[in-house]
This record gives sequence, C-alpha cells and structure tokens, in this order.
Amino acid sequence: MKISLSFMGKKVLQRLRSLFIPSSLRYQLLSRSLYILAALLLLIGAFQYVLMKDFLYRNEAQTMISQMRGPLKDLFNRAGPGHDAGGVNNPFSGRDASKPNNGNDNAQRPPMLFLPDSSLAIVGSDLSFLDITGASGVPAPQLAQEHYKALFKNDTGKLGPDDYRVVEDKAGNEQLVVFRAVGNPGEMGGASWVVQMGTYTERLHDIVLRQLLTFVFLSLLALAGGLALYLPVLRRTLNPLNQMVTTVEDTNAGNLNNRFPAVTGQTEIDRLGVSFNGMMERLEDAFETEREAKEQMRRFVADASHELRTPLTSIHGFLEVLLRGAVNRPEQLHTALNSMLGESKRMKKLVEDLLTLAKLDRAPVVQRTEASLDVLIEDMEPHLRILAGEREVEFALSRNLRVMCDCDKIKQVVLNLFHNAVQHTDPQQGQITITLSAEPGLALLQVQDNGQGIAEEHLPHVFERFYRSDASRTRKQGGAGLGLAISKSIVEAHGGQISVSSEPGKGAAFTVILPAL
Repeated sequence: MKISLSFMGKKVLQRLRSLFIPSSLRYQLLSRSLYILAALLLLIGAFQYVLMKDFLYRNEAQTMISQMRGPLKDLFNRAGPGHDAGGVNNPFSGRDASKPNNGNDNAQRPPMLFLPDSSLAIVGSDLSFLDITGASGVPAPQLAQEHYKALFKNDTGKLGPDDYRVVEDKAGNEQLVVFRAVGNPGEMGGASWVVQMGTYTERLHDIVLRQLLTFVFLSLLALAGGLALYLPVLRRTLNPLNQMVTTVEDTNAGNLNNRFPAVTGQTEIDRLGVSFNGMMERLEDAFETEREAKEQMRRFVADASHELRTPLTSIHGFLEVLLRGAVNRPEQLHTALNSMLGESKRMKKLVEDLLTLAKLDRAPVVQRTEASLDVLIEDMEPHLRILAGEREVEFALSRNLRVMCDCDKIKQVVLNLFHNAVQHTDPQQGQITITLSAEPGLALLQVQDNGQGIAEEHLPHVFERFYRSDASRTRKQGGAGLGLAISKSIVEAHGGQISVSSEPGKGAAFTVILPAL
C-alpha cells in the first residue's frame, strides 16, 4: 500500500513538474495561449475604451445641441439687438450679463433651461467673448482665436455633434464644448454670434472608467476560466505524446515490436507515429538481420570446421600409418598416398570455394562482355556429358540469346547446377535437362533432374552455405555444400536471380534469370 501511494505521489509530482517546467511543451502551449488571449483582450479593451469614450462624447454633444436649439432662439428673440461697450451686437447690451438684474428686466435674463453644471458663452463675429455662466460658478473655457475664426469662416449652419471640442477652463477642469450659430434678428443669412455651451467631462470619464473596470474584471474571469478549461483539453490533446513516451520507454532490444496507433485524429502526431513505426520496423529488421547473420556465421564456422577437420583427420591418420612402417610396404604406401592426395584435393577445393565466396561478398564485381548463352552452353556440352556418365542428358537451347556476362563465372554456375543434378540422380536412370529460353528483356536458364527432389521445408535454405538436407542429398564426391551458394552470389552479381522448385519424388529444377540484350 505504501509503495502504491508513493508511486501515485511520484506520478502527480511528475505531472505538476511537466505542467510548470518552462521547457515542457505543455507549459509553453499553455503560457503562449494565455499570452495571446491576454493580448487580444488588452487590444479589445483599448478599442472599447476609445470607441466608448467617443460614443459618450458624441451622445453628450448631441444632447447639448438639442438643448440649445429652442431656448437660444427664444432668448435672442426676447433680447433684441443691442451693442456692448465694444460696439458688438449683443443680446445682453446695456448691462453686465454676469450680474443679476433687480427683477425688472426679465426679457434680458438668460433662461436656466440648460443642463446642470453647464457653461455658456457667446462669441461675436469680431471674436469678442462673453462668459454668461461664469458668475454662477461654471466658467466657460475660451478657445484660441484661430478656432473661433475657423468656426465663422466655415459654414456655421452645419455645426453638429462631430464638431465638439474637449478643453480646460480657467479652473483646470476639462469640459466638452459644442457650438451653435445664431443670426441677428431681422438679418437674412450669415451668423452674428456663435453660442458655446460646455459641460464637465468628469461624469463621462467615470462612466468610461466603470466600463473599463468591468471589462478588466470580466477579462480576468475569462483568463481564469480559460486556464481551468484549457488544462484538461491540453492534457487530452497531449495524451498521444504521453503514450508515445510510454511506448518508447517500454521498447528495448528484445522488444522491438511496439508500435504507435496509426490514427489518433491529430495529423502531426499521426505523422510522427508513422515515422516512428517505420523506424521501429527498420530497427527490427536490422536486429533480425544481425541475428540471422550471427546464426549463419556460427553455423558457417561450425560447418567449415567440420569440413576441414575431416580431411585433416584423414591425412593425420595416414601419416601415422606411414610413420609406423607402411613406407616399407608398397601396397599400404600407395593406398595411403592416394587417400592423402584425395583429401588434400578436397581441402584445396573447399578453401578455394571459401575464398571465392569471400571475394563475391566483399566486392561482387564481374568483368562483363557480350556473349551468346547458347554457344557458351554448347561449348560445355562434351564436359557435361562426361560428368553425367550413363545418365540421359537433353539440351533445349534457344538461339542467339545474347547477354552481358563474365563467361567463366556463368560456366561455373552451369557446372555447379549440373554437378548438383548429377549427384542427386540415379547413375543409370537419371535424366537431366538443360533448357535455355527467352522472355522480354530476360534470359532463362533451367537445369532440371528427376531425382528424389527436395522437401518443402528445405527449399528456403538450399542456397545457404554448408546447408544439408536429408540423406538423399548427402555429398558423394567430396562436395562441401558451397556450390549453390557460389552460384547464387555470381548470378546476383550479374543483376539476375536464381530460384529452385521441387516436388519430393519428382526431382528439382533450378532456374537462373539474367538480363538479356
């Protein structure tokens, strides 16, 4: 129980480490996703702040302009024309507009029909500025003369909510001001005054700030919710990678058959899995090839040692016989020397075959010249018939079948296959057929006999070095079992193939396929 809890604790700790280690893929995906989400929310918040502020300012300007239309017209109609001290037409001429009257001049008193905490000023066409609400505690901010000149120079009748200004008054308070053109009563066209109305923007700033704080709070909630939701999704998304890690950890030299799932629903993971499976297959093939090569080498060394030990043992025995006095006995001396000669020839042939195989394995390069296979086999016919003895030999050769080959090496292949057929057919009832035929781009050479054949389980191994099948295929004339292996190496060095087919009791057929001209 303690071991199980300890294991679970290690697993949890490992997951936490993998989650918060900066170099882990899970941490990087999570942090970068949150960074991108935070940047997007910040950008949205900035746009929202700018758009909300502009919307509130426009809406406030529209409200102020609506408030200015009716009361101002009534104000100027009741006030009538007049002149201030500077000679400017003024609806409040003859008195200080900033001071209240004694209650007898109601027509000249500015109506209190505007928004609270609003400022009001009149700008004459000569850029004179009259602060109407300054005495009431809401001073009207005065803009630079260039702004007022621009207002009179433009079509003042089209002033709208988009023409607002945000300026500071003398007290340092920020105000939103709008303008309204007013003509002199009795005059047609043109603007004699521009009425400026302003209101404090603190209230609008509070609204924008509350909206911004609300957005920030919701954004933080969104980030926290995204973190809580993204963790299980990320864990599930990276689960195939964790399975790959587990599979790799369970793989060793003795267990190379582990594979990743072919389809996980994630293209990149699937591609990685396919690549890993391909690598594992190549490693498994390489290990299997190495294992087979070691087994072949072990069997080769054992077989070569056996083949060499037999003639050496025989020669050693005959030498002992000679040392015991057989030299003085002519009949024993002749027998011993003949036996030693035969064994030495057999050993010499075995060493030559091994050297031939070693050369073919190291550098399978042959000197090719253009030759006619039918002529080459006809040249070998007398020699082959002598080897066959009383066996029946038949030749079925297609004419003018030309190939690029090393003639001596191909003759060695034909001789090895023919000698193999001779060894495994009956001396009196044996029949051997050599067939040469053509297919598009190929030359087919077949050596067939009517011997006992080869059992099916031995067919895949007949071209291996020193391989022995059953008793019916034992060597009768000192062969070491290397002829077929040498023939296979020579044929493959020519870019061809060699194969065997057989039915027990009906003989065997060896087929050589070479590229034809």
